[in-house]
Amino acid sequence: MKKLICMGALALLAFTNKENPTLPQLDVFMDEWHQAASDAKFEDYFGAMHNDFYFLGTAPGEKWNKAAFAEFSKPYFDAGKAWDFTATNRQWYGDTSTGVVWFDEELDTWMEDCRGSGVMKRVEGEWKLSYYNLTVLIENEKVKEFIKLRKAK
Repeated sequence: MKKLICMGALALLAFTNKENPTLPQLDVFMDEWHQAASDAKFEDYFGAMHNDFYFLGTAPGEKWNKAAFAEFSKPYFDAGKAWDFTATNRQWYGDTSTGVVWFDEELDTWMEDCRGSGVMKRVEGEWKLSYYNLTVLIENEKVKEFIKLRKAK
């Protein structure tokens, strides 16, 4: 089933896995990417990323290109376990025939509920992750308390 999602003047076409045979493959790709971190498979994890990959993490200074993210992450992988994120819901957007799709996913993590969003692109017939943004979810009514915690020394 196709869903038309309106966002201001921009209309996006969202696909379910049943109507686009590429999306189940991309779900497997993302699940394996998350599993590679949990299993400390450095080459598999970073091999899934395009050379132009960017990662935005949950901390203010966590904005890395692929090389910087690999350097930061290597000690965690070398220790035998990086992080363990499990997607509980994932939505795909765009059109796989264009070679660029994006997604958002709800994640079960050690930080409790998080959301990841990303962009994948097909290069020379192979899908690669080009961008990933990880956010911790916090309810609006708890933001002021959260700000106080961040400012506490």
